[in-house]
Amino acid sequence: MRNAEFYFNRGVTSYKKGQLDQAISDFTKALEINPKYAEAHYNRGIAYVKKGQLDQAISDFTKALEINPRLAVAHYNRGIAYGKKGQYDQAISDFNKALEINPRYAEAYYSRGVAYYFKREYGKSWKDVEKAQSLGHQIDPKFLDKLRKASGREK
Repeated sequence: MRNAEFYFNRGVTSYKKGQLDQAISDFTKALEINPKYAEAHYNRGIAYVKKGQLDQAISDFTKALEINPRLAVAHYNRGIAYGKKGQYDQAISDFNKALEINPRYAEAYYSRGVAYYFKREYGKSWKDVEKAQSLGHQIDPKFLDKLRKASGREK
């Protein structure tokens, strides 16, 4: 009998090959065997984000977090999904949670800064962008140009 790990690993391989439907199917099979497999929920959520199926992704990230609330990447990626839906308050809340778990999570600072930008909270956006930079995150120059223009400041 094949176990949950087999399907999980096959799902990861399928995802890396860009075979998103196969990856989702494999993660689903892993979850049928072991419904408490947080990483399978998380990875299926990643595949759903890549497909643009944001509600399914959010659901999977939420299930992963019910199993393992300290999974910072699940908070982060759920925040990304909320951001793609234009739900910036929820996104910021998830980025905050990811940063509580891992205060050096540069991508979470950057993504929270982007969410603040869309909320027109430019001071907070600058603060997060600068923190992400200080942690070594490469900031998209196009985003920096937009932030400069919108905020009326250079840095």
